[in-house]
Amino acid sequence: MLKIENLRVNYGGIEAVKGISFEVPDKSIVTLIGANGAGKSTTLRSIVGLVKAAEGSSITLDGDQLIGMDTPDIVKKGISLVPEGRHVFPDMTVIENIKIGAYLRNDSIEEDIKWVHSLFPRLKERSWQLAGTLSGGEQQMLAVARALMSHPKILMMDEPSLGLAPLIVKNIFSIIREINKQGVTVLLIEQNANMALHTADIGYVLETGKITMHGSGKELLADESVKAAYLGKSK
Repeated sequence: MLKIENLRVNYGGIEAVKGISFEVPDKSIVTLIGANGAGKSTTLRSIVGLVKAAEGSSITLDGDQLIGMDTPDIVKKGISLVPEGRHVFPDMTVIENIKIGAYLRNDSIEEDIKWVHSLFPRLKERSWQLAGTLSGGEQQMLAVARALMSHPKILMMDEPSLGLAPLIVKNIFSIIREINKQGVTVLLIEQNANMALHTADIGYVLETGKITMHGSGKELLADESVKAAYLGKSK
């Protein structure tokens, strides 16, 4: 579905992403793991056109080239991003935040509102509460619900567990699996490598702008170098 080839991204004189290539198959969960500064967020932002990819890079969705397209057009193509730090609209209500996720659509959204409410019953309960008064976990749920309202083929998530309590993190990852079961492809970047690899079908290790390893989630969980670097354990 989504294919990245030789992706390079420069910030001034610094090459943040150094010619990486990977694929996100239809209906899969794919994760990129790596330390801060490895280029994970830059990769997601380049896919949706928020940062410019260097010449020679290729990002295709179902064979269509995305590089050079405006971000709204990429969203219309079927890719939505849940940004790091949630970025909900704090002075708008929960239901207003949800509806704004469908801003680019011109069809009925009522069934999709029912769908995200079924995924996140707490958001239905708090429909008329200001988003800025929600807890961190509730704001993360709202950010995901808002992204789903664009009806994406691929949901990209940037550090969904950041700053959340372990019980809330477990709940968020359970919801990620449920969203995937319902037909949405997921591309996830996450510093909680243990949770990410237990959830993902395929994993890639990104180090200083380069992919150094890939395999199934189970394979990477069992790899001694991954254990030592990202899981805090080794034999």
